[in-house]
Amino acid sequence: MNENLKEHWETIYKTRQPNEVSWTEEVPAVSLEFIHKFKIPKTASIIDIGGGDSKLVDFLLAEGFTNVSVLDISEAAIQRAKTRLGADADKVKWIVTDILDFKPIEKYNLWHDRAAFHFQTDPDKIQKYLDIVKTAVSGMVIVGTFSLDGPKKCSGLEIKQYDEDGMKEKFKKADFQNVECKREDHITPAGAIQNFVFCSFLKN
Repeated sequence: MNENLKEHWETIYKTRQPNEVSWTEEVPAVSLEFIHKFKIPKTASIIDIGGGDSKLVDFLLAEGFTNVSVLDISEAAIQRAKTRLGADADKVKWIVTDILDFKPIEKYNLWHDRAAFHFQTDPDKIQKYLDIVKTAVSGMVIVGTFSLDGPKKCSGLEIKQYDEDGMKEKFKKADFQNVECKREDHITPAGAIQNFVFCSFLKN
């Protein structure tokens, strides 16, 4: 694991509240919209990559999904999510690891990633991420990244921007066919606008 990267994220989650970081969204509307379109059963295995203390897991549990995993590099982020969920935290599988070190022990029907993939800027690391997705997923993938009109950095770290074609090209190589892409203007807690591109894919 990249210890400097882990330390970076641990510090952020230990020192900043949700209203002090740009990625916070009270309702993960686009993610839920894409998930609902797949019409997956409530028993489907779902993993949220870089989920941190995102509220997506809250909404999935509230809708009755019973096999949800959340992966994040930051122990502090996951602890915050556990505290927020209270007793419901026991219904979730929590995985603390860098995504590039992830060794899945089950197949996922749905892989969700909002703003983790775009931190992979090195071609070898992008390929490693895609190899993990290819191994881990038996069904669907939803990925959201900063678009070409979005920020070039997040939390002081370089990111890789994507447009719809760029995203399709990457996941086609991992044996996924594109279902849909759409843009979203995310309004940060500070009131700034960040343009995202979200794409969904189906395993060939």
